[in-house]
Amino acid sequence: MNSWNHFFNHVGDKLYFKSLLGYVEHQYKTNTIYPIKEKLFEAFTLTNPNTLRVVILGQDPYHQPNQAHGLAFSIQKGNPLPPSLRNIYREIEDDLKATMNYDNGDLTYLAKQGVLLLNTYLSVEQGKPLSFKGVGYEYFIKDVFAYLMSLDQPLVFLLWGAHAKQYQSRIDSVKHYVLLANHPSPLSANQGGWFGCGHFSKTNVWLESKGFKGIHWTNGS
Repeated sequence: MNSWNHFFNHVGDKLYFKSLLGYVEHQYKTNTIYPIKEKLFEAFTLTNPNTLRVVILGQDPYHQPNQAHGLAFSIQKGNPLPPSLRNIYREIEDDLKATMNYDNGDLTYLAKQGVLLLNTYLSVEQGKPLSFKGVGYEYFIKDVFAYLMSLDQPLVFLLWGAHAKQYQSRIDSVKHYVLLANHPSPLSANQGGWFGCGHFSKTNVWLESKGFKGIHWTNGS
């Protein structure tokens, strides 16, 4: 997993992680679990902590077939965009005066630019959202945040919705840039606090002020 190896070697010795992996492995054998097992750690596989620039925190994967593939908010290419992702695309367009391709919800292009698209629960049973809550992922995500705080470079954290905002206290806000907004799901976004948040342009302005290249957020022409 690129240079995440140091992190996974560290957590791999912890009892909770061994228990978590054992439980998840059993669930894959006995139930329909998303994403497929090979994509469980895809968010880490596609990024390198040394070139990481942005962290977007989701909750758990999409729980219907042919959707989840290991990246928060992302969906397998060729499937209709879920409402939250559609609202993310709308905000990117409004914020950056750009055009998004709504026929493609695969956010791999962001992960490859150093955007960690991280769900706090990495797996879900078909049709049962939050089915892996309380089985050990909570400890894992805390360890991920501790590792992120140990990295040399400053990062941008995009925390959308009440669940993601719970992790704000784990971020060094002096070193890192934290942006908060309502969740992009229709129920939350339509109440205000999502549309017009400008997180994508704000992220790039801050990154460039630190000497980093901004993220190319658009997937359209």
